Amino acid sequence: MLQTLRNAFKVPELRKKILWTILLVAVFRMGSHIPLPGINSDYLKNLSQSGGLLGFYDMLSGGAFSRSSILALGVMPYINASIIVQLLTVAIPQLEQLSKEGDTGRKKIQNATRYVSFGISFVLAYGIFATISSSGATGGLNFIQKGIIVFALVVGTTFCMWLGDQLTVKGIGNGTSILIFVNIISRVPMTIASMMTLKEAGSASIVEIVLFAVFVVLLLATILYFSLSERRVPVQYAGKFAAGNSSMVKSQSTHIPLSIIGSAVLAIIFSMSVMDFPKTIAQLFGGDKEWAKWILTNPTCVFNQKSWMYLVLYAILTIFFNWFYTQITFKPDEMSENLHKSAGFVPGVRPGEETTIFFEKVLNRVSFIGGILAAILAVTPVLVQNYTEFQNISFSGTGLLIVINVALDFTRKVESQMVVRHYKGFLK
Repeated sequence: MLQTLRNAFKVPELRKKILWTILLVAVFRMGSHIPLPGINSDYLKNLSQSGGLLGFYDMLSGGAFSRSSILALGVMPYINASIIVQLLTVAIPQLEQLSKEGDTGRKKIQNATRYVSFGISFVLAYGIFATISSSGATGGLNFIQKGIIVFALVVGTTFCMWLGDQLTVKGIGNGTSILIFVNIISRVPMTIASMMTLKEAGSASIVEIVLFAVFVVLLLATILYFSLSERRVPVQYAGKFAAGNSSMVKSQSTHIPLSIIGSAVLAIIFSMSVMDFPKTIAQLFGGDKEWAKWILTNPTCVFNQKSWMYLVLYAILTIFFNWFYTQITFKPDEMSENLHKSAGFVPGVRPGEETTIFFEKVLNRVSFIGGILAAILAVTPVLVQNYTEFQNISFSGTGLLIVINVALDFTRKVESQMVVRHYKGFLK
């Protein structure tokens, strides 16, 4: 990747795109340190350190949530809106038809996603402020001041969406993904500092820290291996006569690549939302109530992170959601139909219903393998918090997966643009 960046800097247009990316990312990171007026950030900081959904949210926001920044919501409302609209596209025929209308349909869906994300950001902003107000961390603000805080959170999210769009247009890669990537990477120095604090306090030895670092590196290598892995379904296209003459075009052999862990990130987010939602509600609104104490501390509660039932159900849900999202993304019947319309077929499989059944079997195997890996990535941080001294360390298998995927996507797009421009130094 570093060699690719060095070569890219020698191409003026790519150098301009990379510099734009750096500039916009710097603006984004500076904005994440601007605090909301009139709010004591200690309350949100304590909530985010408890792990779970709020800790994961704080990691994706690069610590802006725990700092009570104006960019505390970040791009998460847009991500949530994208997931909702994508699921509705499968359920609503009108949206599904729009998705098949090319650029015009995609632009309409993208505009709808922005409107949905604006609504989600307002709800989240009001919810966060109401939660902070109930804890007494606002210091008795009047109605106008409260409105300004909610407005600032919504504007911060809108600014993040605009910044992501500018990154996509003027920079390299998907702007929203790059912002999340930068937020996760920004937590590394804090993680290292926390580990050194544990060593100085005598809570963790240097051997334990080294072993933990080796474990993270091995986990990164595993994620990288599976991110580059794919199940290739061989496809044969029949020969046909070229238009306008009687010459015969020879048959071609190719393949359909199916990613092993393409749905892992969303699967983990879905399962985490289901498992940690009751805990989050208990933390925000439970107080000293008995039902909240039962969810947070009772070892027999399935939503208690320290319960073995939590780990089992968390893993099962992750595998299920990985299978579910793979099915609605690839759609075996549409794959079979499109292949038949293109005069293609899978060698040894009859076109039509048999091809659909074949794709279903392949997708089931791929989604199960990817689901197992996603379950391991989901459960690993919980095991680290429950059975090691690194409870307060910002560590997430999902974060590592996002970092790897975004880095690979960024590298591929840089390389593809260099190939288009016939950069000899890269092609050698």
